[in-house]
Amino acid sequence: MKYDEIALSVSQLNEYVRRSLASDPMLQSIVLTGEISNFKAHVSGHLYFTLKDEGAAIACVMFRQSAMTVRFRPENGMSVRLLGSVGMYTKTGAYQFYADRMEQAGMGELYLKFEALKERLMGEGLFDSSLKKPLPLLPRGVGIITSSTGAVLHDICTVSWRRNPGMPLYLCPVKVQGEGAAQEIAAAIRRMDKLPEAEVLIVGRGGGSMEDLWPFNEECVARAIAACKTPVVSAVGHETDYTIADFVADVRAATPSAAAELCVQQREALLQAVHQQTERMGQHIRGVIGQMEMRLSESVLRLERLNPARRLENDALRLNALKIRLQNAVRHQLVQKEHRLSQAVLRLRAAGPEETLRRGYALLLRDKHLIRSVEGVEIGQEMDIRLADGTLGVRVERIEREESHGGQNQENGVL
Repeated sequence: MKYDEIALSVSQLNEYVRRSLASDPMLQSIVLTGEISNFKAHVSGHLYFTLKDEGAAIACVMFRQSAMTVRFRPENGMSVRLLGSVGMYTKTGAYQFYADRMEQAGMGELYLKFEALKERLMGEGLFDSSLKKPLPLLPRGVGIITSSTGAVLHDICTVSWRRNPGMPLYLCPVKVQGEGAAQEIAAAIRRMDKLPEAEVLIVGRGGGSMEDLWPFNEECVARAIAACKTPVVSAVGHETDYTIADFVADVRAATPSAAAELCVQQREALLQAVHQQTERMGQHIRGVIGQMEMRLSESVLRLERLNPARRLENDALRLNALKIRLQNAVRHQLVQKEHRLSQAVLRLRAAGPEETLRRGYALLLRDKHLIRSVEGVEIGQEMDIRLADGTLGVRVERIEREESHGGQNQENGVL
């Protein structure tokens, strides 16, 4: 056998060992206990340390995403329990332990108890969002359930009175850790729920270990919060700390100061919001009133148009206008006819015998009949000659007939 036929590169060997370790189920999801040494928190968020006991040590890595779930600050010399798997860093060939979870030694039972209660209460629906009560915008007062000697009370009071100096705060002091603390907290919640002046409750304490925060993981506290008719804000520990009280409460605050900010609105901001809302309401009301006035005016006009008295008045006005127009038309017609009549009279007079007589002519009448020809006239007959200014009685003495060729035929007699 030639050595070059079975030779492996370092990378190939390390990769083979890594895969072998990763495929071994005995090396996956195992719990490892020991003491931390050479601890280093990298800027990336990863944790690097060695876990050792009396006879051996192993290099450990906890990546950022898993490190964010650690609820305490790891330190050298601290006894811990790790949940993770064995692997190899192929670049250096280093065999190491990859931790997914870290607990302080002795906390395993508490963690399992926490998870069991959490699952049971979740199954009962105590965490449902539909049960969460909204916080009042401007409560009459804020109830505080915490220790009377800790910094929590000071922080809540400072933030609350800075945001609204007139906000009443009601304290029900309780133990927040140790034996009997959970029962005191539950009793205080029930007592404050009966205080009408406290329209929102803050239940909390400062940070600490899991043992320190354990009263807020007790079932009696969870039941008291769930049964409380007053909205409850939980403010237990630091931002990364979660307790059963946080899941049951109506609102979880990252810190006690944040809880005060949630419960107490800034007075100036509220006044500004009220002013703006008042202005908007005023504008809206003025607009609505303007529209209603316009509609009312239109309705009044329609009613006036439909009013029988108004219609009769309008009809009377129209009738009077028609009467005046008819009278004017009749007068105009009469004037025109009078003018035409006067013109006709003038023409008639101009064409009548009186005008002719005034020009020197005369009319010959016999028995009041006009004589137009000498035919039928006899000598000796009496006749009337009508002149412009009177009548003459005459007798025919002579008759002269005109011939068609200009000659004359004379009879004796005088006219």
